[in-house]
Amino acid sequence: MKKKVFVLLIITLLMASIFLTGCGDEENTEEGPIKIGGITSLSGALQDYGEQMQRGFELGLEYATDGTMEIDGRPIEVLWEDTATEPEVARERALILLEEENVDILVGPASSADAGAMLSLAEEFETILMIEPAAADSLTGADWNRYLFRTGRNSAQDARAMAEIITNANPDAKVATLAPDSAFGQSMVAPFEVALEEMGGELVIQEFPPAETTDFSSYILRIREEAPDYAYVIWAGANNPWGELMEHNLEDYGIEITTGAPEIAALRMMDPLVGMTGFTVYYHSVPDNEVNDWLVDRHQEEYDMPPDIFTSGGMASAIAIVTAIEENGGSMDTDELIEVMRGMEFESPTGTRYFRSEDHQAIQPLFEIELTEEDGVDHPVPVHRRTIDGEDIAPPINVPDGAPR
Repeated sequence: MKKKVFVLLIITLLMASIFLTGCGDEENTEEGPIKIGGITSLSGALQDYGEQMQRGFELGLEYATDGTMEIDGRPIEVLWEDTATEPEVARERALILLEEENVDILVGPASSADAGAMLSLAEEFETILMIEPAAADSLTGADWNRYLFRTGRNSAQDARAMAEIITNANPDAKVATLAPDSAFGQSMVAPFEVALEEMGGELVIQEFPPAETTDFSSYILRIREEAPDYAYVIWAGANNPWGELMEHNLEDYGIEITTGAPEIAALRMMDPLVGMTGFTVYYHSVPDNEVNDWLVDRHQEEYDMPPDIFTSGGMASAIAIVTAIEENGGSMDTDELIEVMRGMEFESPTGTRYFRSEDHQAIQPLFEIELTEEDGVDHPVPVHRRTIDGEDIAPPINVPDGAPR
């Protein structure tokens, strides 16, 4: 009899130990830090974009948590990895964050190619990848999986904003495009052509100079001979066509030049375009809301300069993450967070955004602007003309049929 009692006692103690151990693990999970893996270009070709995003993300966490850097009493720990703007490196560093650091969520990167190298890892590790600011349409389209959310805009939203501005001024406008013969250039022109035709305009000529060209004359002359109403120019880099466009006097031929107003460094090369009307994703003096006011003041205080396009995007992604976790009661359960974020609204420096349920693409406003001169500023300044509602430029839904929800 004593032997049976002894055996029962041992079993009871073992069960209690297992129970207490399990409770301890759960408690550590709930009370430990919320680990966010930041992965972006902190070196390489897009270093400036990555550093802007990093600053914006950290300031966004400060804003969204009222300076506590905690959610439900749990501290937020952000671990940064540099993709070096190389897809192989991006995948390798993402694996470090997922396998070794066991992050709860990933955010980044700057490069669409880097993002593409990471997509399957988000699915394999069942971890949300919050894409910011990589803009390729395929990331929330053909290559989509249920773990991907994008707080930034995609190329199709840029294209639709430009088409909306043109057709709003001239409903049956004839348009030319000048863009580099590269994946970037092609990916910007293709959705623009679709959007322009949907809105009543017509793309009458497409010119694709080599990305490294320094002589744009032949391309500009062909556009001038075609005599469209608008020339939509898509270009990034020091070898830009702005000066030559002015030299060929397109406006004397009834051709209005238009483009998207980019980051401040690129604006410094656009002096010839003062007076141009176009669009922007963000310029620090364009949006009028409390979130942007806070960002401008805090960024100026911290870095002695105004925030830039990708700073704004980084802040938006941080606010989205904090909003989702708070709405999920502090839980980092991935499936629960996915359900919370589908259709979720969140604030940003450009206004209220929401994740479209079908493809997790953020729907957001963009801005019609005019480039102006301002005393004491070393670049053309975008001035707000009109806010373009996000619903008016919402991109097509291109999630593959049968993709797991």
